[in-house]
Amino acid sequence: MTHQPAEDTSTSTLSVEQRTIDMVPKNERHGTPMSQFTLWFGGNMQITAIVTGLITVAIFQAEPLTAIIALIVGNVIGGISMALHSAQGPRMGLPQMISSRVQFGVRGATLPLVLVICMYLGFASTGAALSGDAINHLIDLTTEPGEAPITGILIFGALTAIVSIFGYRLIHVMGRVATIAGILGFAYLFIRIFTAYDVSASFGVGQTGIATFMVCVTLGASWQMTYAPYVADYSRYLPADTPVRKTFWATFLGSVTGTQISMTMGVLIGAVSGNDLLGGPVGFLGVLAGPVYAALVIYLVIIVGKLTANTLNAYGGIMCTVTAITSFNARTRITSRARSLYIIVFVALTMVIAIAASADFLNNFKNFVLLLLAVFIPWSIINLVDYYLVSKERIDIPALYDRRGRYGSVNWVALSSYAIGIVVQIPFLTNETYSVLGDYNGVFSHVLGGMDISWIVSMIVTFCVYYPWAKRTMRPPAEMIYPPEYSAEQTGRINVVPVHEEATI
Repeated sequence: MTHQPAEDTSTSTLSVEQRTIDMVPKNERHGTPMSQFTLWFGGNMQITAIVTGLITVAIFQAEPLTAIIALIVGNVIGGISMALHSAQGPRMGLPQMISSRVQFGVRGATLPLVLVICMYLGFASTGAALSGDAINHLIDLTTEPGEAPITGILIFGALTAIVSIFGYRLIHVMGRVATIAGILGFAYLFIRIFTAYDVSASFGVGQTGIATFMVCVTLGASWQMTYAPYVADYSRYLPADTPVRKTFWATFLGSVTGTQISMTMGVLIGAVSGNDLLGGPVGFLGVLAGPVYAALVIYLVIIVGKLTANTLNAYGGIMCTVTAITSFNARTRITSRARSLYIIVFVALTMVIAIAASADFLNNFKNFVLLLLAVFIPWSIINLVDYYLVSKERIDIPALYDRRGRYGSVNWVALSSYAIGIVVQIPFLTNETYSVLGDYNGVFSHVLGGMDISWIVSMIVTFCVYYPWAKRTMRPPAEMIYPPEYSAEQTGRINVVPVHEEATI
């Protein structure tokens, strides 16, 4: 295993972050759980979450109140999962996805890593397209319907790369700015939509059946659960003794509240907009804002919120890319120059995808979000079950970088459980939920009246397969094992640190 000496890290917000997948030492730990609230609240007060709420009415034809209630249920269910992942950050001091090496092995974790990188690219590309549209509106550069807002995408990509290169501290500052901008901007938009439209007349119109309710729940849960690979990246600098429950609740409340506000706005837009939506969701919000100066402010709110979210995608994408690459060269960190280069390449790729994206945005985005749920549910269950029930917060961190160490190169228990968790969903899938399936409907979908519960089945089956199997085969350390450099410079003690707090919420 190759170690490099730690680089000096500055406490300045505008200092370029030096760390990637190596553990954050004690002397660099800082902040409070409130930073998690503002990051996830501000990061979810954004246009893509609005579009997700819009989908429930525009594509699934859900009755607005039914959609709003179902989205709340889905956000709460998914929010529990993502917040449990966030609570791992302070204990391990590591980005989220490197912890998958505990379950899948140092090289076996490459499989979920590749899928997560694809997710980051997809979300970053859709975010760039929507934000590029807002920037084009802001600078009064019009595009034809279905035409990519190339100028706006390029400007937004440059902004994303800059914030991502500076890293952790600036990202959290962006979260605080997005929180304030989102509260003010969305409050104004809610006032406008209730004064410009007869919102109450749209309630009671649409589908209210259990199948429609469940697909809306699925959209909400999917949105939250796809954050699971992100969250510890942004809590890992918190002091190691930060209470689990505080990190959990700050993340949960920030993400669920911010998301629900945005998705509710999307539902209302879908309910009242009709042909007014032909100019796209960004254009509609500009018109809804009213006067030109108000529209310009709303475009700025969209850009700030989406910049915060897209920076999370670029930042997390680089963490996963580095994690995948280092599983084959046993390095624990890369230089800041290499990190910056990775970010620039990643963001450039998202811009290319955004420019080349299909005009059928809503339907493609809906399929993308739902398919992500199918592949990340079993990974999330495996990671959480191992961390809280099998390893019980006892991780051999140096072994995460050594394929000949405790966790080995490939763990077939986790990989097999993961495959089962995906395959078991197939009989329950419906083409009403996943239009990409064409004419296919799972054999159980008819029995369930078209209701798609595939992700719930995956959660249950993955747990039932992995937990007893892992309990018999996994050999966690008796205590958390930190690398020597974690605390030696402060205490001179050995690198074995007992776990003092149970993982209770």
